[in-house]
Amino acid sequence: MTDISDIRREYTLSGDIHEDMPSNPMALFTHWLEVVKDSNIADPTAMSVATVDETGQPFQRIVLLKRFDDQGFVFFTNLGSRKAKQIAVNGKVSLLFPWQSIDKQVAITGVAEPLSKKEVLSYFVSRPKDSQIAAWVSKQSSPISARNVLDSKFSELKAKFAKGEVPVPSFWGGYRVRPSSIEFWQGGEHRLHDRFLYTQHEGQWDKARLAP
Repeated sequence: MTDISDIRREYTLSGDIHEDMPSNPMALFTHWLEVVKDSNIADPTAMSVATVDETGQPFQRIVLLKRFDDQGFVFFTNLGSRKAKQIAVNGKVSLLFPWQSIDKQVAITGVAEPLSKKEVLSYFVSRPKDSQIAAWVSKQSSPISARNVLDSKFSELKAKFAKGEVPVPSFWGGYRVRPSSIEFWQGGEHRLHDRFLYTQHEGQWDKARLAP
């Protein structure tokens, strides 16, 4: 066994946290995301999405947050992907924003609900054309024999759609994760971290400070 137990540091990059947390966690999330963007972190909207299959086995993967408001957090994906199949069986998911370079994290639990066709179309047409074509190329999570299978299909479809618009694939869509809890974690010296948990209760947000 490789011993890496001596890899450690003090968590001092997050700055001060205020005791008077806002009543709505989305206000705090908006503020933290602005801090992250201003810090020039690569992929500030990257988040881990955890789902569970029919046997209870959890899976995680990184996707990009594309929209958010008081109703929830939105991401897009292939509807034939492993994550989409698992959401169809169990809509309960967890999201994690791992902003390590400023010693902050946001962990969310909630239920993933499919977006309307109108919402999917609105986002799809805003994507770069090559990204639209790529959505047609990949049967996400299915086995392929080699990388050149993707490259050849991409070239074929790029020629096909060279002079026209790219339609939305029927197997492509998105989800809105309606949060039931949102936890804000901020690193502190001596492992005395700050943790604030917001929990939905009858349409209102309850707030509590947690021990680290």
